[in-house]
Amino acid sequence: MPERIATVTRNTQETRITVTLNLDGEGRLTCETGVPFLDHMLDQVARHGLIDLDILASGDLHIDDHHTVEDIGITLGQAFDQAIGDKLGIRRYGHAYVPLDEALSRVVVDFSGRPGLFMDVDFTRDTIGRLDTQLLQEFFQGFVNHARVTLHIDNLKGINAHHQAETIFKAFGRALRMAVEPDPRMDGRVPSTKGCL
Repeated sequence: MPERIATVTRNTQETRITVTLNLDGEGRLTCETGVPFLDHMLDQVARHGLIDLDILASGDLHIDDHHTVEDIGITLGQAFDQAIGDKLGIRRYGHAYVPLDEALSRVVVDFSGRPGLFMDVDFTRDTIGRLDTQLLQEFFQGFVNHARVTLHIDNLKGINAHHQAETIFKAFGRALRMAVEPDPRMDGRVPSTKGCL
């Protein structure tokens, strides 16, 4: 399988973002987004997905975190779409259940080529650190639109909002890892009866 590495830069009047990723990495993260809790969550994705991520973001944080969080999701999605290429020989589907103390989340992903986010999370607080929890849906929406994946995120239980979010991002990383893994039984074929994704 060829190297699955991509670098994408997105510059707008609101944000300047560069994402480099290696789908076959070791789980390393270099991250400067200006949004500390998001950095912590992206570390979960890299570590549990065994994806090397380098994310540099500068945005209009003096307004709020919205544009930066959303545009990081968009740029990360574009990098995934570029790195995964024609999807020959991948597993395509990934899923994970992850607990953290009282919290439990399930994430299921399909590299279908059809963007769709189905997120059922009732955060117990409006903010985690300074991050508005509504922005996590914006992050994932940006990701699915540009990675062209179907993504189901369900927080099944949880009292502590930090735990809820962390189980989601850990499960997201693990589901991504499973979905993009080479499947030796696919023998370089596209995992679809259509012959393309």
